[in-house]
Amino acid sequence: MARVSQEHLDARRRQILDGAALCFARNGFHATSMQDVLREVDLSAGAVYRYFRGKDELIHAIVTEVLDDVRAGFETTGLQTPPPPPYELVGIVMGEVLRERPGLRVDGTSYFPRLVVQVWTETLRNDDLAALIRDGFERVRAIWVKIVQGYQDAGMMRADADPDAVARTMISAAQGFLTQQALFGEVPVETLQIGLRGLMSMGEVS
Repeated sequence: MARVSQEHLDARRRQILDGAALCFARNGFHATSMQDVLREVDLSAGAVYRYFRGKDELIHAIVTEVLDDVRAGFETTGLQTPPPPPYELVGIVMGEVLRERPGLRVDGTSYFPRLVVQVWTETLRNDDLAALIRDGFERVRAIWVKIVQGYQDAGMMRADADPDAVARTMISAAQGFLTQQALFGEVPVETLQIGLRGLMSMGEVS
């Protein structure tokens, strides 16, 4: 029997993850069954269960991947010397995260923001998922604290600014932007950048 290449295995796993994520984004975790996932990805139960033992493993894998991508984006871009300005940095990472999930785009509409909101909702009743999200948040927050300290070292931000407070605020801006997209429809990432840049300009008014 011919061996299946790693490329094929990776592509099949990607197909399953994207299909499951789309189902979860549309209908939520509880209303989505494994049969729904099988229909979405057009694969047999055996093909899917080769990669994931059930819905909980799928959820865990999807959330872990998203958190890792967000953390890596801020880590790669934000820890430059000096880091890009906050409005630029958030826009770069948000744009990358949205672009990296073409499987969650249907008829030109991205379902990624809806998936994020579904995940947040599920954390209120799923302790394991809540722990995963909490760990991911702390990792991103720690990176943002270092970014803020980089701004201060470069003279780009006041020395008396609280790095943790700034970190939490910037994360909140990104979370709020995704929530708006999920509830009210897509808005270009540039809108977030323009808004943040406008807020940062307040001290420049003479």
